[in-house]
Amino acid sequence: MKVVKRIDSNSNKEILFRQIGAKITYYRKAQQLTQEQLAARVNVSTNTIGRIERGKYNNNISLSLLLDIAVGLGIEAYVLLMFTEEEKRVWHGDD
Repeated sequence: MKVVKRIDSNSNKEILFRQIGAKITYYRKAQQLTQEQLAARVNVSTNTIGRIERGKYNNNISLSLLLDIAVGLGIEAYVLLMFTEEEKRVWHGDD
């Protein structure tokens, strides 16, 4: 099991929120869902889904909301929180 690096700065948190948002967008589009349709499944506003997908949801997403989104997308919640090495490099700008 690989040890995950601790996130201890605001910029890393912002990157993490954008990564989660990008994954939500990816799985939503893969299922050909609109933001409106996902919002209805999760029982939140379309604006809320949009802000989450952009990583701008008050820089704080509750575990409960992430679980609801995962259910709405028909995926396991951990999928939204795990990132491949390639995904990490893209978001962190590593070569």
